[in-house]
Amino acid sequence: MDTWEQSTKAQTFIPRHQGSMLFTSGHSWRHISSRRIFSRVFQLLLLIVLVVTVVINVLFILDTSRKLQEESSYPDNPEGISVTEKRHKSLRLQESLPKTLMIEVLSSQSKVSVSVDGTTILEDAEDNKGRGIHVLVLNQATGSVMAQRMFDTYSPHEDEAMSLFLNMVSDGRIIIFTIKDEGTFQMKQPARDLMKRLGSKKSHVIGWRDMWAMVTQKGGKMFGESYSKSPEFNSWGAPVLLRVEVPLVPMEDSECDWPDTEENQRRRAFCNRIEGYGSVCSCSDPAPVTFSPEPLPNSRVYDVPVAIIASNRPHYLYRMLRSLLSAQGANAEMVTVFIDGYFEEPLEVTRLFGLRGIQHTPIGQKNARISQHYKASLTASFNLFPDAKYAIIIEEDLDVSPDFFSYFSQTLGILDEDKTVYCVSAWNDQGYEHTSEDPSLLYRVETMPGLGWILKRSLYKDELEPHWPTPEKLWDWDMWMRLPDIRKGRECVVPDISRTYHFGSSGLNMNSYFQDVYFKKHAFNTQPNVKINDIVSVKKDNYEAQLEDLLRKAIVLDHSKSPCEDNFIPDTKGKVYVMFIKMNNHRDFTSWLQVSKCFKVWDLDARGYHKSMWRMFMKGNQLLIVGVPNSPYSIFKPSQVTPILLENHKMDRNRIR
Repeated sequence: MDTWEQSTKAQTFIPRHQGSMLFTSGHSWRHISSRRIFSRVFQLLLLIVLVVTVVINVLFILDTSRKLQEESSYPDNPEGISVTEKRHKSLRLQESLPKTLMIEVLSSQSKVSVSVDGTTILEDAEDNKGRGIHVLVLNQATGSVMAQRMFDTYSPHEDEAMSLFLNMVSDGRIIIFTIKDEGTFQMKQPARDLMKRLGSKKSHVIGWRDMWAMVTQKGGKMFGESYSKSPEFNSWGAPVLLRVEVPLVPMEDSECDWPDTEENQRRRAFCNRIEGYGSVCSCSDPAPVTFSPEPLPNSRVYDVPVAIIASNRPHYLYRMLRSLLSAQGANAEMVTVFIDGYFEEPLEVTRLFGLRGIQHTPIGQKNARISQHYKASLTASFNLFPDAKYAIIIEEDLDVSPDFFSYFSQTLGILDEDKTVYCVSAWNDQGYEHTSEDPSLLYRVETMPGLGWILKRSLYKDELEPHWPTPEKLWDWDMWMRLPDIRKGRECVVPDISRTYHFGSSGLNMNSYFQDVYFKKHAFNTQPNVKINDIVSVKKDNYEAQLEDLLRKAIVLDHSKSPCEDNFIPDTKGKVYVMFIKMNNHRDFTSWLQVSKCFKVWDLDARGYHKSMWRMFMKGNQLLIVGVPNSPYSIFKPSQVTPILLENHKMDRNRIR
């Protein structure tokens, strides 16, 4: 572009007048002044409000103080109850006003469940488990779960256990029932009558594979019941779903007014949370939970730790502790309850009696878990009491005799004086009602019985603890202790009449049938102050001399008869008899196991023998059973006597009663 010319279309630029800028500045100043005035006015108002608030608060405090002084001097308020206290009482009253729970219960072949206000508190849908009647107990004031039980009423005696439990529940509690799979096959009339008294209108018709649910209040109203009948033998009733509304009662109506003592503080803490323990929670006549047993003069076991081996069977633990703490010479300070797992109720039972309770983390499965629990409990016992030379071990499903501690006090010295003895047990494997008679008599046996025994610290620390079976080995700890490498030729001392009684009918290796057949008829000493006769007689050499003396004077039974015949043992009293059975080596128990069936003693394996010989009482007479030729006592067999040989297929079923 060489030349420039103005465009005729362009507009001429005219600068703005300076006056417009002055106008804008003045407008901004007036705006700022207005904001400052508004801020000052707002601050003044806030100050006035603050002053008024302070004045009102001061006046309120002065007025409240005056009223409090006046109330404390009123003649109709002799206790001087303050307004604050009255307000708290009023709030508590409002909180205790009745409310309701919405409860939903399912009963079906494969699943049971219970929900309260939409929250599931019970659900069991696991295959092949949980068969029977599930029972829940709720607090009638809070709705909290106080007990949960499952009774396999398809099996024998479970209906009796359920009835016992329900009878132990306090009046007023809310009880929920629901059936999974089958729940009536073994439910006899007494249990059905109890259900009827609790309000059921269907207890007499519930049958095979029927479904049923009920919500009731013990001693009160039945809130609802639902029932579905099985259409045929191979089918189940249709699932039932029961929905009910349950009113809650004020808290004060659900608690007992016991005197405020240390014992009752433990009782109250327990009974407000846990149910099914009967008279211990009675408002009018509560059973004691503190014991003052008769002292045991010159006790050698007063300071010996007592380890209770427990799991999640709180009712067993409760029964066992009552008998233990009532026994002469019991020292509660030395008792520790070891619980296999973090279960609340067994620990609450332990605290109820004011005892020490320790929970262990479970290790292993099945028998290995039990074995590891024993090891942990024994180790902890000796750690808790580092100066203790011995420990007494007892399981939660055992009653103890009145002379339990006296028995161990009298026999303790044997552990130190005779190196061929490695334990003293309160249990006789062959000690049944018809095979035991003398509570003052002791035996030596090669098989470790357990079920209440005393252990030497040095044996555990030096030999057992370092070699205890590891968690992956599914071994029974007591069977392991019977192994030759562990026993090392040593034996256990046992009484003729046991000082413990096995009452538990449920457990890993236990059921009601097993309890009935092998434990129910065990002899149990109930006499106090039993003096053991001639304790030194069970020392090794003395015991051999005693046995030889018995064998020399023993009358040989008629070996032409079967031991299963009722007249095999003569109807005499106070005699000593001997019989000889075939036993080719130390593991040949064929004939013995058949004889044990005839005699109705333990017959699942060989136990309770000494040098291939068994001792017991039969019909009031001492009986010696000698295994020939394995036993060294075979030399006492007359030459004309042929040892009895019994095999499985030849055993006579006409057994002695």
